[in-house]
Amino acid sequence: MRRIWVVLVLAAGLAFGQAVTIEEYEPRSLLVAPQHPVKVAKYPFIDVHNHQRGGTPEQVDRLVKDMDGLNMRIMVNLSGGYGDRFKQTVQALKGRYADRFAVFANINFTGIDEPDYPKRAAAQFEEDVRNGAQGLKIFKNFGMDLKDGKGQRIHTDDPRFDLLFEACARLGLPVMIHTAEPKGLFDPMDRFNERWLELKLYPGRGRPPERYPPWEELIAEQHRLFARHPKTTFINAHMGWLGIDLARLGRLLDKQPNVYLDISAVLEELGRQPRMAREFFIKYQDRLMFGKDTWRPVEYGTYFRTFETADEYFDHDRKYHGMWKMYGLDLPDEVLKKLYYKNALRLVPGLSPAGFPR
Repeated sequence: MRRIWVVLVLAAGLAFGQAVTIEEYEPRSLLVAPQHPVKVAKYPFIDVHNHQRGGTPEQVDRLVKDMDGLNMRIMVNLSGGYGDRFKQTVQALKGRYADRFAVFANINFTGIDEPDYPKRAAAQFEEDVRNGAQGLKIFKNFGMDLKDGKGQRIHTDDPRFDLLFEACARLGLPVMIHTAEPKGLFDPMDRFNERWLELKLYPGRGRPPERYPPWEELIAEQHRLFARHPKTTFINAHMGWLGIDLARLGRLLDKQPNVYLDISAVLEELGRQPRMAREFFIKYQDRLMFGKDTWRPVEYGTYFRTFETADEYFDHDRKYHGMWKMYGLDLPDEVLKKLYYKNALRLVPGLSPAGFPR
């Protein structure tokens, strides 16, 4: 009789609870709290960090329609390329929508070992500026994966690019630079790594030491670059991956007045420290710009909600970017306007102020 009872208890337990792996675990909160989802930005905004490849007229029409649905007034496309491809990208996006897009050029790394490369790289960018470039974008391969002809890693502060950065300063055009990746992706994939589940699900995101330099080394190279070119305006993409240490990031801004930040792809770092992040955004309100990075219109609402409301304990739109809930910063209107459009209008030449409140 006792054995039958045990069997029944075990059967009931299996029926009540299912075997779930950590990858499948997705708890739904029972917390009842005020909810204020936001689908459309409170003010027209400029996305200073996006990637488009041009497209057909019909595709660009659809893109502009989706932008309108979010209250996005201007999109900055950072994937312009260089040379002929740059001209094609500008024509595709700005041919009929001149005021809705800005296009940044990219670096041509061809022949990087040749003695005349520094002059050629700078000359190529100046040509792209004549063809409509409103800035320079440096991708994350610069410093991490880019190598010279001998297989040696090219450092972020490599002097071969000094003439290029000097050209940016002379022309008054900003440099958007992406260096490294989130620190957790460089750390050992052990039980202490808060991005363990992200690495488990997406192992290709890891940056193991046998293939990549240490995270701190990359960050140091970037900061030396900022210091060596004080007349060049740098937009540090993804808040320089220092959203995990806002005090340290503030010290960088205090030391380097030529450095600005975009908030793309680091929303999870801000939403888990709303009080400190709010103070940071108020203190450095003239140095921050809105950016998203990936073009998924449905995800913008989480950004608006984080900046515009005081909501508590809500989900991030990219849950594996952080295994925690989000909290709103409830930014003051004037700070919100600077984040959404005022700072970008001041920093990126040629953006149309039409349609933005004063």
